[in-house]
Amino acid sequence: MLMNPRPDPAPAAHDRVYRGLRSRIMYGQIPPGQSLTLRGIGREFDVSMTPAREALRRLVAEGALTLSNSGRVSTPELNNDRIEELAALRSLLEVELASRALPRAHIALIDRLTTINQAIAEDIARHDAVAYIRRNLEFHRTLYLRAQAPAMLAMAETVWLQMGPTMRKLYGRLRQKEPPPYHRLIIGALKAGDEPALRLAVRSDVTQGLRMLAT
Repeated sequence: MLMNPRPDPAPAAHDRVYRGLRSRIMYGQIPPGQSLTLRGIGREFDVSMTPAREALRRLVAEGALTLSNSGRVSTPELNNDRIEELAALRSLLEVELASRALPRAHIALIDRLTTINQAIAEDIARHDAVAYIRRNLEFHRTLYLRAQAPAMLAMAETVWLQMGPTMRKLYGRLRQKEPPPYHRLIIGALKAGDEPALRLAVRSDVTQGLRMLAT
């Protein structure tokens, strides 16, 4: 009788570290320019160097982390040109995703987006920047899932990942007291089935704040 070989625990450990770091970067829990070390990651996630190294390698490949010539790994500090580029990418990808989602929008989706937007208001009232960023991306992801365009959504999420630390910086600058105004316009356009209004609202929402950072 053949015995199944014992599974290698390294892939599971690597994926756990990767997903944990990915979420922290995307939601702005790690500030721009912060260094990450294999020793520190291994200690935090209770893993050996191998899964920590593989997780960092994947995140560098996605643009979530930068690798200097000296071997230093850190979260990116985006210059104005890079911010403009990412804003343009968000506009292209997310406007198209929203447009594709519109024919599949239904009352349950609109109610869900309204609920998320109300939760964003609570995050702002608590001055919880990380929760705000997480919930804001949840609002967009919930809408874009209706587009049924997984490759395009994956590209959009890669852009979000690269922007995460910078979004935390943007939140501090905006000093928001209420949810993003364009969210209400997005919900209104979905209710009305108004594609031009939806495209304009999404484009304004995903570019306005980022371009404030580049001024």
